[in-house]
Amino acid sequence: MSRNAKINTLLLVLVAALAVIPLVFGLGDHKEEPFAGADAEAETAITELDPDYEPWFSPLYEPPSGEIESALFALQAALGAGVLAYYFGVRRGRRQGEARALERLRAETNADTDTDADADTDAEAVSERRRV
Repeated sequence: MSRNAKINTLLLVLVAALAVIPLVFGLGDHKEEPFAGADAEAETAITELDPDYEPWFSPLYEPPSGEIESALFALQAALGAGVLAYYFGVRRGRRQGEARALERLRAETNADTDTDADADTDAEAVSERRRV
């Protein structure tokens, strides 16, 4: 197994552990909603400390149910993940394209003149300028 495969496997195990450990140990069993978000926890704490508290702002859109709110949150997370994946994919593709172009340039240069050692350094300089 390669080093990258070991790291990926370890990361998957850690993510699974983060999802399973709270369920196995019963964390949050003493609460009415054991896995409520931080917003709900903060609202509960504020109303316990100051029952007359008035919020400064109200939401622009209040979903009719918790399921719709969860679906909108999941949609937001999926869109964000898609944007990040697209960015990293484009970045990797550009890097691979530059590497292929550099290899082609080296092959053409070596085929044309075997004695010209400066061609390799010129190609590397062009590649370095493109990366910056």
